[in-house]
Amino acid sequence: MIKLSWLIPLLPLAGFFVTGLAYKRISVKISGWIASLAVLSSFLLSLIIFIGFLNGSAPVTINLFEWISAGRVSFPAEFLVDRLSVFMLLIITGVGFLIHVYSIGYMNGEEGYNRFFAFMNLFVFFMIILVLGGSYLIMFIGWEGVGLCSYLLIGFWYKDQENNNAAKKAFIMNRIGDLGFLLGMFLIFTTFGSLSFATVFQGAAGLTKGGASVTIIAFLLFIGASGKSAQIPLMTWLPDAMAGPTPVSALIHAATMVTAGVYMVARSSIIYALSPAAMIFVATIGIVTALFAAVVALFQNDIKKVLAYSTISQLGLMFLGLASGAFAASMFHLMTHAFFKALLFLAAGSIIHSLGGEQDLRNMGGLKKSMPYTCIIFLVAALSISGIPPFAGFFSKDEILASLFYWDPLLWILGLLVSIFTAFYTFRIFYLSFSGTYRGQKPGSRKIHESPWLMLIPLLILALLALTSGLIGLPEGIGINRIDSFFEPVFKNSSALITKSIEHGSALNMALMAATLAFVGLSIFSAWYLFVRVKKVPPGELEGRTGIEKVVEDKFYIDELYGAIFTEPLLKLSSFFHDTIDLKIIDRFVEWLGSIVLWAGERIRLLQTGNVGFYLFAMAASILAILFFSIYF
Repeated sequence: MIKLSWLIPLLPLAGFFVTGLAYKRISVKISGWIASLAVLSSFLLSLIIFIGFLNGSAPVTINLFEWISAGRVSFPAEFLVDRLSVFMLLIITGVGFLIHVYSIGYMNGEEGYNRFFAFMNLFVFFMIILVLGGSYLIMFIGWEGVGLCSYLLIGFWYKDQENNNAAKKAFIMNRIGDLGFLLGMFLIFTTFGSLSFATVFQGAAGLTKGGASVTIIAFLLFIGASGKSAQIPLMTWLPDAMAGPTPVSALIHAATMVTAGVYMVARSSIIYALSPAAMIFVATIGIVTALFAAVVALFQNDIKKVLAYSTISQLGLMFLGLASGAFAASMFHLMTHAFFKALLFLAAGSIIHSLGGEQDLRNMGGLKKSMPYTCIIFLVAALSISGIPPFAGFFSKDEILASLFYWDPLLWILGLLVSIFTAFYTFRIFYLSFSGTYRGQKPGSRKIHESPWLMLIPLLILALLALTSGLIGLPEGIGINRIDSFFEPVFKNSSALITKSIEHGSALNMALMAATLAFVGLSIFSAWYLFVRVKKVPPGELEGRTGIEKVVEDKFYIDELYGAIFTEPLLKLSSFFHDTIDLKIIDRFVEWLGSIVLWAGERIRLLQTGNVGFYLFAMAASILAILFFSIYF
């Protein structure tokens, strides 16, 4: 069955062609279902292969065809089907299918309905190529493809110029990261003579730990990962990407595309394990990003912006786990995050849908009466991301925090601080949205209503996953950690290079777990006290904030800083080249050449007199001149 893995990306691609090329002939009533069934079929195939690995199947490299061959250089189109890639396939296609079904109801009546599902299917195709790729080159094809689809989907409502600007910003910032990825690929090929994972990782195992080449490769690859996974300094595109439809935010910017950087670092774990300097760098970027985004999320009032910064923060936590050597735990958190963050975004989408497009938390409140199912679903997601047992986020986050404590206690403290902030801003959303009384204007003439069942059913499934999926990774001493055992063959060589001792199931681990729960519980209580008991509401736009609150609300002016350092100088330089170099020098030079040609033509044409004798004389003179220069020169 593994050899049929090529069908997994082919099915969403077929869905793209059907809904994209035949959009005028396909009814909007069925195009969404065609796209959804294409992704569901890929999920079922992935599930069958996953069950095979549970039963002991070995990883397989599938050589589809010889793509590029020149002399001794060969780049085959190949897939690597192993536990890591299949794990990612289940997340991409499983969560992707639920979001597709949700979108059928959410996007109903929108202009470009068929186009939306065509882009969504194309995105799933490229994401599958990214995780199935058996070499960095094939991975890069999927890497660039999801970047293209992200651009198309962020700017889906292209009649609004702000959406177009957000799409361009995402595209450009991802290209900056991609340059680092490309340079890393060039150095990999120079070092190992191949881009295939099997050859590269086998060759890397023979390198000296801490060597210059492997360290530079790790740094360059992480630049690419920082762009795709929105880490400092390439993080500012993700909050603006919320301009796209909410299902896009859930699929691309919460559950799948932004985790591509985490997947790439996990796939390259042997390279990072060989470079302690790169691991420290990844940890530094991860914790700084996680703290920065968590602090900014505390003061945002756009519900989707809060969740966007939450995504950035959680991605930083995943990188932090990878840097500490907790490769399996980071992938575990990637999975649970896909469930509870997709659930948060889709629940937020239900609120926005019900309120006629309202996204400002200050204009919400009291929604638990009119949207009881969405209220319960959002609460499940909030408890999961906050790390409250027995919800899934508790188990994955606890494993990362435990690994951090044994690697560097300071990082554990900072990671705990991220968890405290996470719980506070998540329940800030919950209380401002569902508690108290409604503070906004009624959305038109219709009443605030619960979402239709077509939107609620995917939410209920995701809520069930956010509640129960953590049980497959119980901490040692409490139960069986099936995640660690599942990924053990993938990360065996990498983990052997990480020198740290972890006391699994010890009393110290239980104490760390209890401390985390106590602080997180206090954070949730603080949110309840402020927004339910005191009934505190963030100040309106006219009231504004002052001091440090204003600085944080404006995201520490990072966008303005980038604008002053990069955007404005480049625009001024472009204007200079246009006004001076282009118009005054190049254009005038071209115009001068044109005038010379016209002037010469006006005079040379006078030589065409029509006199045959003159023509004979000119021919004879030319022949004599040619003979003279041939003899004497």
